[in-house]
Amino acid sequence: MDFLAAPVLRNEFVQLEPLSDAHHDDLVDAVRVDDLWRAWYTHIPSPDTMSATIRKRRSAHAEGSMVPWAVIDAVSGRAVGMTGYLAIEPANRRLEIGSTWLGVGAQRTGINTAAKLLLLSRAFDELGCGAVEFRAHWHNRQSRAAIEKLGAKQDGVLRNHTVFENGTVRDTVVYSIIDGEWPTVRYGLQERLTFGNSR
Repeated sequence: MDFLAAPVLRNEFVQLEPLSDAHHDDLVDAVRVDDLWRAWYTHIPSPDTMSATIRKRRSAHAEGSMVPWAVIDAVSGRAVGMTGYLAIEPANRRLEIGSTWLGVGAQRTGINTAAKLLLLSRAFDELGCGAVEFRAHWHNRQSRAAIEKLGAKQDGVLRNHTVFENGTVRDTVVYSIIDGEWPTVRYGLQERLTFGNSR
């Protein structure tokens, strides 16, 4: 399987489409709510930098370092965020799911759970991954809680890992799901979506 392919992935809650300029206006609308991009502990594009971010992610895809998707709300049909595969290592059968953000209106709904189910299913069932990694800023409690609810286990913390533009230094919390855990993780995600426990 081609680790760098970006097929459309869909279920009843969400559709993941290869990121393109066509998603720009919806994504700008999504980040404008509550000035989402102003969070200091993450990298969310502002309305003014959305075009550049889309170009950067598409360029990274062309270079083989990322597979970017737009997250589409299946009900509204509008793009509500971005996600992607990073740190792609076919020889080691592993990759990272990251560079994910969702607009405020899409948070604490089934959209993130449904998107992660699609991405994890492709990684394990189609690409044959042995491990899928997630990373989050130590201070991004919301993302860390969401990753842990997926069923990922914490591998460790990379101290003083990344210097941010605002001068702060990120401690990066690393999580993973391995192939032996995937059947149980998948069942848990499907149950959350079925019974509406996606928060």
